[in-house]
Amino acid sequence: MANIDRRNVLKGVAAAAVAAAVAPAASAAPAGASGRHGGGHQPPSAADLSRFDTPGDKDFPKVGGNLGNQNYSSLRRIDRGNIRRLRGAWVNRIEGGLASGSSQSTAVAVDGVLYIESALGNVIAVDGATGQTKWRYDQTRGTLTRRGVAVGGGYVFTKSNENYVIALDQETGQVAWEHQVNGFGNIEKVAVVYHDGLLFCGTNDGPRGAALALDAHNGEVLWHFWGTPGPGELGNDTWEGDSWMEGGATPWIHPAVDPELGLTYWTFGNARGNNSSQDGSARGGQNLFANSLVALDMRTGAYRWHFQSIHHDIWDMDNVMSPVLADVSIRGRNRKVVIYGSKSGMFFILDRITGTAPLGIVERPVPQEPRQKTWPTQPFPVQGGWTEQRIVDQPLGTDVPGDPNRAVPNYVQGALYDPHWETPILSIPGHGGGGDWSHLSFSHRTGLVYNGFGYVAAAHSLTESSNGLRPPGEYQTGGIVAVDVRTNLVKWKRRMPYSLAHGNGILTTASDLMFIGQPDGNLLAMDARNGRELWRFQTGAAISSSPIMYRVGNKEYLAVYAGGTSIPYGNSAPRGDFLWAFELGGDLGPAPTPPPPVIRRPVSGGPVEGTAVANTVVIGRTYNASTGEIGATESFAVAGMAPTHLRVPVGTAVTFTNHSGNAGVRGVTQFFEGLFNVRLAPGESFQYTFTRVGEYFYNDPGSPRSTGKIEVY
Repeated sequence: MANIDRRNVLKGVAAAAVAAAVAPAASAAPAGASGRHGGGHQPPSAADLSRFDTPGDKDFPKVGGNLGNQNYSSLRRIDRGNIRRLRGAWVNRIEGGLASGSSQSTAVAVDGVLYIESALGNVIAVDGATGQTKWRYDQTRGTLTRRGVAVGGGYVFTKSNENYVIALDQETGQVAWEHQVNGFGNIEKVAVVYHDGLLFCGTNDGPRGAALALDAHNGEVLWHFWGTPGPGELGNDTWEGDSWMEGGATPWIHPAVDPELGLTYWTFGNARGNNSSQDGSARGGQNLFANSLVALDMRTGAYRWHFQSIHHDIWDMDNVMSPVLADVSIRGRNRKVVIYGSKSGMFFILDRITGTAPLGIVERPVPQEPRQKTWPTQPFPVQGGWTEQRIVDQPLGTDVPGDPNRAVPNYVQGALYDPHWETPILSIPGHGGGGDWSHLSFSHRTGLVYNGFGYVAAAHSLTESSNGLRPPGEYQTGGIVAVDVRTNLVKWKRRMPYSLAHGNGILTTASDLMFIGQPDGNLLAMDARNGRELWRFQTGAAISSSPIMYRVGNKEYLAVYAGGTSIPYGNSAPRGDFLWAFELGGDLGPAPTPPPPVIRRPVSGGPVEGTAVANTVVIGRTYNASTGEIGATESFAVAGMAPTHLRVPVGTAVTFTNHSGNAGVRGVTQFFEGLFNVRLAPGESFQYTFTRVGEYFYNDPGSPRSTGKIEVY
């Protein structure tokens, strides 16, 4: 391994020598890697790509389209002039009409066959011309969420529960081999990447995880690289004590591969442990390789360089997106770059060989909280971000919903990287906003990278479990942004009615079209040059996958899987099992329009009829809907309204009461219409008559987490 400048490690960018980065694979395993190295490999199959940037054409052979995750197709028959003639060629209900579960898988197309995983984790092969099922593989170890198969060497690769990697015969779907991979984290969710006899597998949702390369012939581990380094490994001293053992940093999205450089690029997730991912008090240090992009030797797993986008993360703001590779001209010089970044609303454009920043990245001081052991600086691209990074304080009673990053009232308002302790701090983009894990697209034609994102503000504090509170009542919307990779500047940006941050991948084409699916089931075609909508088609269920293009004979097809997932709209996102293909002049019209997702974050409880509680809400107490009992002790929890969801007919006067046993002043602030904003001493009441049908959220100015809703019918 090349010598590492310790100062660069502490800055978050550790660059090996250029010659070492592109040298042949080392003969010995570096720290953090183990197992066999190299070995014989079968000749490449039709799904293999010799370059990272081979555009989709006849095939769209992997999740991300190519090894560089560019999601770009060279097909151009479908264009702006004829897009309105695009209709359904066929639709396959791959699970026989399933209308539940979490569908996050993107289809791939090889030799005229589409391969897709359902919400149950089953694998279905579908004829790309007729839509007929060719074969199916049913999971034997229970349902699991999957994000995409790999195809190569005559196999289709998938995973199952209990950490099994499974190779299916590409022609028949019969199990060729299955291999259990234990000891490295959860081998379940992440899409598999195949290249030249290797399987690259990320891990997900555990206390510690590793990036893995497996032998595609039998599933044996060839090398691994830990997201949290152990003793003696590079970066271990960036974790306080033994906090690395439960530090998280799982690589829960698929990597990119550059065969010419012999490198793979992995994004590692947020730091965690010590009560929750929001608590950094017992894991001092930068916490490598959490929140980092790491370049590893493709054959050996040897570390080459890394870039950490967030030091000592206490916000679950990891930029875990599939890194996108591109060759572009920057300031008159051809550069091999990798595009990294999502949740924070910023792109970090880095040299693929060295990890340096050709467009500039600066470390800026950020607010500190010593109890959290916050890092003194955070990296920012010189050009800034592509979305807002401070919550908007818009007065109540103004436009509803108003600015998409408008603050829910009564929270302490903050900006990106404002620290927290016990008091919730509301900030944007939020751990469920920004770009999150949607698949980006890089267009060879426009030189732009396209990203779907969300406006989902989050409140962070040590009183919150897991990764923070998305305040009930906030509007969860989003947008699409196109950024010029040569300058890292926004070319165009369009606000959309739904969050597009969770699997809503983008496809661009050589005819300058851009496709993206929405959580309401609509598949959209837009002009890639300016974002103007050109076409939409209702697929019947929420789309949380990437559209693809492929060709069978002389026909070109667009395809997408519409199944739906719970993030961020819960069960209100319509579910299904629709695998659609489209062609010019197709025979099939749109599916019936399902109920749209509920874009406002719901309150914690179910509806209670006003007559059951005398049209009264008790502030600062919980409510047991099964018994009708009000909590015996004061509550500052999200459910601290009794009841949280009250249904009343129009014209009803609702009474809000601060329970006489509460310790101090509580109140109700109605947002965003601003109908009332009152404070009440213990035992005091306030009454308001609702004269219009609608839903009216309110929270407690003394504890904004406690939130209720009046549904007026």
